[in-house]
Amino acid sequence: MRKLISWILLVVLFIFPTSFHLSAEEAYGKVYCRNTNCEGKIALTFDDGPHPRYTKEILAILEEYHVTATFFIIGVNAQNYPDDLQRIIKSGCEIGNHTYSHLPIKKLSAEALQNEIVQCEDTIYRLCGFRPRVFRPPEGMMNDALKGLLSQMEYHIVLWSIDTMDWALTPSSEIYRNVTGKIHSGDIILMHDYVSGGNTTCKALRLLIPELLARGYEFVTVSELIQGDHE
Repeated sequence: MRKLISWILLVVLFIFPTSFHLSAEEAYGKVYCRNTNCEGKIALTFDDGPHPRYTKEILAILEEYHVTATFFIIGVNAQNYPDDLQRIIKSGCEIGNHTYSHLPIKKLSAEALQNEIVQCEDTIYRLCGFRPRVFRPPEGMMNDALKGLLSQMEYHIVLWSIDTMDWALTPSSEIYRNVTGKIHSGDIILMHDYVSGGNTTCKALRLLIPELLARGYEFVTVSELIQGDHE
């Protein structure tokens, strides 16, 4: 009986080889931490901005080395610093949704959570004229209700595989050792362009980017990184 079932499955796979690929629609609501099928490519991501000082500094560094990144935007910060949001767009970097006010997911009702996502999306649309399709939950907190909601809203969920801990003002040299010691193709690196009380991110970037370029890595947006995983 097992042989018969296996034979039937082989026939179905042979006749309908594409029917088992994950379509873009089916990938909505899927959680991406990295893409192991993305040889030689990595993605830098920055959370919580835009910031009136640090976002500009980060963009200048990215431009200097001709690399792109993805910025997961908090809606209220976009509202407060629209010029910096526009700078991200003009740089060729990608914008993602990071909720409107960065409230803890577990403390929100389903309605409040949806409002947080929609309000951030609407703010970005009003300021930039487009709606993001990648989402990162505050502090990376996930549950099935959020996955279902984001699937309905046609969002890809992006977490990370390497946390630089720059939000804790980790020294740039320590960030460098951590990332360069762990990096592999397909990794998504978590950083922040909005950190209260200081910033070690910019110094870390000046150490990291030239080293990773020298190793042959290509910096891409998260949408470019995960694209091959749902085609």
